[in-house]
Amino acid sequence: MMCQLFPYAEPVTRWLEPEQQRAWRAYVRMQGELNAHLNRQMSVDSEISMADFAVLVQLTDTPDGRVRVLELARFLHWEKSRISHHVARMEKRGLVRRENCSSDGRGSFVVLTDQGRSAIEAAAPAHAETVRALVFDQLTDAEVESLREISEKIFTRLATGECAAVIARCDADDPMEVVPEESGRSEA
Repeated sequence: MMCQLFPYAEPVTRWLEPEQQRAWRAYVRMQGELNAHLNRQMSVDSEISMADFAVLVQLTDTPDGRVRVLELARFLHWEKSRISHHVARMEKRGLVRRENCSSDGRGSFVVLTDQGRSAIEAAAPAHAETVRALVFDQLTDAEVESLREISEKIFTRLATGECAAVIARCDADDPMEVVPEESGRSEA
């Protein structure tokens, strides 16, 4: 099923104005280059990838270092197969472990290990310096505030109203809670 933002609207193309097109293309170029550089730098500076870092950040942001697989996948905007395979790779490296959910036999948690905590603590200082050097050292305080405001405005648009309804409909078509244990052992 294909999700559409406004499925009942008459199809009218609202083309971008020239200045909007330049801004959009600059954003897309910048985002691609920034993500590529952050990925390369993370692999040079640490033994984890940016995808590992994203998972570990979510786990360290919770008081008990554990998140349900579905919640983690939704926050990272990853599909079922991606979260399943990535968590399995991280588990093999000792960065996380999976625990069955006692209240729901189908669900499971991704849990931060001591090794995972050490990995993110080792990677975070160099990552923060890279972000500072690539982004914030170039910007004035007013530009940082504008960047925050613009980002929050777009995020709010994406997370509420019709956009949120589209996401909910798409999620309902692709349930992603069950992540099978590959090791065959129970980890409680």
